[in-house]
Amino acid sequence: MRSRAAKEHGVQWSRRTALQAGLGLGAGALVGACGSGRAADPDGSVHLTYWSWLKDLQLVCDVWNAQRPDVQVEAVWIQPGPDGGYQKMFSALATGGGPDLAQVELRQTPAFLLVDGLVDTRRYGADAVLDRYEQAILGQVTFNDAVYALPQDWGPTAWFYRTDLLEEIGAEPPQTWPEWAELAREFRATDRYLDIFNPSDGSYFAALAMQAGATWFAIDDDTWVVSIDDDATLETADFFDRAVREDLVSTSLAPFSPGWFAAANEGRLGACMSASWADALIEGAAGTAGLWQVAPMPRWDGGYGSAQLGGSTTAVFSTSPHPAEATEFAIWMTTAPEAIDAQIEHSGIGWSPVPDHIGTPREQPSEFFGGQRYNEEVFVPAAEQQHPDWTWAPTTQQVFNELSDGFVRAVSGGSSLVEACRRTQTAAVEMLTDKGLNARAA
Repeated sequence: MRSRAAKEHGVQWSRRTALQAGLGLGAGALVGACGSGRAADPDGSVHLTYWSWLKDLQLVCDVWNAQRPDVQVEAVWIQPGPDGGYQKMFSALATGGGPDLAQVELRQTPAFLLVDGLVDTRRYGADAVLDRYEQAILGQVTFNDAVYALPQDWGPTAWFYRTDLLEEIGAEPPQTWPEWAELAREFRATDRYLDIFNPSDGSYFAALAMQAGATWFAIDDDTWVVSIDDDATLETADFFDRAVREDLVSTSLAPFSPGWFAAANEGRLGACMSASWADALIEGAAGTAGLWQVAPMPRWDGGYGSAQLGGSTTAVFSTSPHPAEATEFAIWMTTAPEAIDAQIEHSGIGWSPVPDHIGTPREQPSEFFGGQRYNEEVFVPAAEQQHPDWTWAPTTQQVFNELSDGFVRAVSGGSSLVEACRRTQTAAVEMLTDKGLNARAA
């Protein structure tokens, strides 16, 4: 699966092309060549380690372990984030060590390809299940027809709202973003905010721009093409520039922070644009059980019905001496109904990567959300209404940092969100070239 830019230019991929584009086709060749020296036990069984920040993941692995005494998996908890687990992963890869498998965010996968850190799972049997994954998400880890990680969970977005507060002003969930702005004005007239705009996390804005139809990164032959200032992005930024100037959104609250929960508990916030995984967090808003429901995202003109906010993969490291067994476990963990159900029960994962099994617990009506079957009614179609050609770059986290710095200045009155996007566009090209990659502005 290639980017739209690649398809339109009729690109013929090569090893040289992919490496120059930062896609790391050398990963598979490293299997066994720089392993950590681990081997099967004398009884012939294989022991795998899996680094992840999911809680109680060993309980999920134990479901597998009970079925496969010949391949045993040990879960090792790591700190999430670029300064925690990822730093540890990159350090381990640099010395030829590390785990057999690791949880890697979708947006971080290209960064691991830069160091030839991941195995092409197609070499070890993933072909048999690739058609089962949500294809828009699978495309984010597919380069030059190689699949460098298997989607583990992700977050299609929707609109969580307080039914009582909307009913108080006689309003319905907005179907378009202009309708959302009108509703936000009605809320401000009651001394409440409809929602927040968090300038400190670029991933939320990325989801909004993604839904509007933006394509920040594409690959043309051997070059990364950067479009953080495309029309869809700037129109989204301009829309929220106006919302900030009109004081229609709170810019001082981070999602699910103590301040956010206080405002939600007290009825000072009416809604929350977030991903499927936010349901469990919203249930932490004390005294609001039965008052929330979920609606589809408001639509941009010409955009998509939903977007992606968060998501991770199960990746096989190129230093693993057992890539075939590790891939087999990764397939089981990301596609088997009992594995998906166990992850929901014990680890609270996001949306299932396979459309044919959203998870048995998610097929039930929710008492907290007023008896609504919101997973089937809202998130199943949202998962199908995704941007099909969104691609992450090896420098995504740096881009988010740059964007957030500009947004913080903007909401303080020193600039604008539009200007922050334009500056990030220039910086993003430089980030890629600084890594020795070919890059240009669209």
